[in-house]
Amino acid sequence: MNQNQEKPIVSGETKIKIVSVILLAILLGAIHLAVPGFYSQIWYLATAGNMEEIIEVLRSYGPWAMLVSMIIDILINAVGFLPSIFLSTANGVVFGLLPGIIISWLAETIGVVISFYIMRFLLHDTATKLISKSKFLVKVDDISDKNGLVIMTFARALPYFPSGIITALGAISKIKPRDYIIANLIGKFPSTALEVTVGRDVVMLQTHMERLGIIIIGAAIAYYILWKLYKRYMKSKNS
Repeated sequence: MNQNQEKPIVSGETKIKIVSVILLAILLGAIHLAVPGFYSQIWYLATAGNMEEIIEVLRSYGPWAMLVSMIIDILINAVGFLPSIFLSTANGVVFGLLPGIIISWLAETIGVVISFYIMRFLLHDTATKLISKSKFLVKVDDISDKNGLVIMTFARALPYFPSGIITALGAISKIKPRDYIIANLIGKFPSTALEVTVGRDVVMLQTHMERLGIIIIGAAIAYYILWKLYKRYMKSKNS
C-alpha cells in the first residue's frame, strides 16, 4: 500500500450527518432509560385509536400532562408514519379547545421539522440521484425551488393528509429549510385547528352537534376558496 496515498477527506456535511445521528441516538436512548416503556406507549396511543384510554393516560400525568403530550406528539410527527389525529383530539378534550390547538400545532410543527432535517441529511444524496432519473420529479424539484414556500404551505394546510408523505417530498426537494419551517408554521395551524376542533366535537357530539355541522360546512367552503386561489397563483407563476 502506498504510504503517500492521501486519506479520504470527510466533508462538513458528512460530519453534520454523523453528529446528528449520534445526538439523536443519545436523545432516544436517554428517554428510554428515563421512562422505560415510553416508546411502546407512544406506539399504542398512536395506533389503538381508543380515545377514552388516550384521554385517561394524558390526565394521569397531572400537571405534566401538557409537556408529556407535546413530547409524544413531537416524536409521532418526527417518525412520520404514525397518525397524530388521536392525540390531537385528546388534547382538545383534556386541555380545552384553544390550548389543545396550540399544543398540537406547535408539537406537530416541531416534529415535522425534525423529520425534515433527518430525511434531508440522511437521504438527500440518494434522493438527488432518484430525482435525476425522473423527468416528473425533476419538474417537481424545480417548482419547489421557485415556489416551495407557497406549495408547502398549501400542502400542510390540508387536514387529515398523511404528514410523512409531505415531509418526504419536502426533504428531497430544493425547498430552503427556512421556507419549509415558515410554511409549516403557517400551514399547520388551520389544518391542526380543524382536526382538533372536529375531533373534540365528535367525542363530545351531544354537546357540540350543531357547531360541528357549521364547522364542517365552513371548512369545506374555506378550503374550496383556498384551492381556487392556489390554482390561480400557480397559473400566474407558470404563464
